[in-house]
Amino acid sequence: MKKNRLHILLFTLLLSFSGLLQAESIKIRMGTEGAYPPFNLIDKEGKLGGFDVEIGKALCEAMQADCEWVTSGWDGIIPALLAKKFDTIIASMSITEERKKQVAFTDKYYTTPVRFARPKGMPIEITDEGLKDKIVGVQSSTVAENFLRGRFGEIVEVKAYGTQDEANLDMLSGRVDLLLADSFVLGEFLNSKDGQSIEFVGPAFTDKKYLGDGIGIAVRKEDSALLEKLNAAIKQIREDGTYARINAKYFDFDVFGE
Repeated sequence: MKKNRLHILLFTLLLSFSGLLQAESIKIRMGTEGAYPPFNLIDKEGKLGGFDVEIGKALCEAMQADCEWVTSGWDGIIPALLAKKFDTIIASMSITEERKKQVAFTDKYYTTPVRFARPKGMPIEITDEGLKDKIVGVQSSTVAENFLRGRFGEIVEVKAYGTQDEANLDMLSGRVDLLLADSFVLGEFLNSKDGQSIEFVGPAFTDKKYLGDGIGIAVRKEDSALLEKLNAAIKQIREDGTYARINAKYFDFDVFGE
């Protein structure tokens, strides 16, 4: 009888310990913008989606974490992270030396160049002479804006916008001569019904001085344990085919890059 009681007690303790482990599962608040298709967006039904969001969900599953999504305006997204409104930024943020002064980054989870776009048939070339006195629309506080101001700032008039959609609308309204943005984001716009009158022009730019070392997930510098878990999860989804399946939903090439 004593042995039976001991077995029951041990079994109860094991169940309690198991429940405690489940209760202490990782909880992560994932921050994103929700206004940068196809990477992060809010659809007509009000649901958050896009490549960034699906990658984030896959990482949470790989880490066996309970994740909650929080949206934030792009201009204030790093201050919001530092104020602990969420624990990560997974919003197509380029890894740059300037941003590393404030936050820590995971390894990259994709790579993207920036490109210009113009109205179809408009004789604008991407040279110092061709860009002289042109008005260029760009999303503010992005590496595209940094590149534009750093490389062509003395030649063009820079018009910065809170979101890429606002810049796109001003292009359609004729208020800017060119757009500059992430080539994949611009490609999404050019392939849309509204963007049929716009075309790419000039080369794809990958200048690391302005554009950084790929796109990573930002965390607070003190959250080194979370950073390690995210890096391990990025490696896992790359190796087990999850990344490739998500990639194929959005692109016909490997967005991860070299």
